[in-house]
Amino acid sequence: MGKTNLLEAVYYLCYTKSYFTSYQQQLVKHGCDGFRIEGMFEENCKKQNVVCKWKAGKKELFENEAPIEKITDYVGKHTAVMIAPDDIEIINEGSEIRRKWIDGILAQTDKHYFESLLQYQQALQQRNAWLKMNVQKPQHDFTMLEFYDELLVKHGTYLFERRLRFIDEFVVFLKEYYTVLSGGKEALALIYKSDLQSRSLSELLKKGLYHDLQMQRTLRGIHKDDIEFSLNSRLIKQYGSQGQKKSYLFALKLAQFQYLKVQLASAPVLLLDDIFEKLDPNRLASLQEIISGAEYKQVLVTDTENRAFFGGNKSMQTILL
Repeated sequence: MGKTNLLEAVYYLCYTKSYFTSYQQQLVKHGCDGFRIEGMFEENCKKQNVVCKWKAGKKELFENEAPIEKITDYVGKHTAVMIAPDDIEIINEGSEIRRKWIDGILAQTDKHYFESLLQYQQALQQRNAWLKMNVQKPQHDFTMLEFYDELLVKHGTYLFERRLRFIDEFVVFLKEYYTVLSGGKEALALIYKSDLQSRSLSELLKKGLYHDLQMQRTLRGIHKDDIEFSLNSRLIKQYGSQGQKKSYLFALKLAQFQYLKVQLASAPVLLLDDIFEKLDPNRLASLQEIISGAEYKQVLVTDTENRAFFGGNKSMQTILL
């Protein structure tokens, strides 16, 4: 009891947010009004003490006792990759979770992407608010709408182009890991789907204004993008077996680890939360072989069985509760 909380604390110190919930209050111990997490990161003989506090809706972050004012200045300094049982939703659920997954990776490796994403999301909220206020008006002043559209086009175009480049770079790692996990019997593809592949965002916003007003929200843009995961030219979401989906998920997360390691020149902490139950022997053996490699500097594992995961690699840490 409590083993997932330990991994959650490590993840929170890396990203100042929970892996499992967007509601900070759910992380607070019953009967308390806040929480405090403290950890020490050490790399290349340099130590950094990180403290994160949350109380009554206010979050505070300190690094070596100095306050961090902007989260964009912190994200990317310390990284972790979590694999948990519910992660299969990346494959099975809707597009929003896949967009958030890509955005989370790129926000760590590209500060401009992170800032553009925040600007796009803010402009999108403002444009949607304008649409709701103006839907009943017979005449419109389009001055503010044009301003919001300019922001969406500026930031949305960059986000789209950066995502395209990411897919091209990422799929190389993905295919490599899936081949190991599955035995190399299937052809894998990762396809990025976006409205901007057919028309510019400026054109989409102008032509879609009538429908946007009727629906009171922006119907086209990079906030509707998706990724298709396929095996042998068939969508794994619809046609993949449970075993194929598990292998695909592990390959996605291991490719994420490798991408971050290459981009940031530093290995993330790998967090594995109770993922080995009901895993067939072949996939378990393949996964063990991969994460026993020297490039995985620190792996924190929670499990209900005392498995001999990592052989002689003493840097691995297993938490068995």
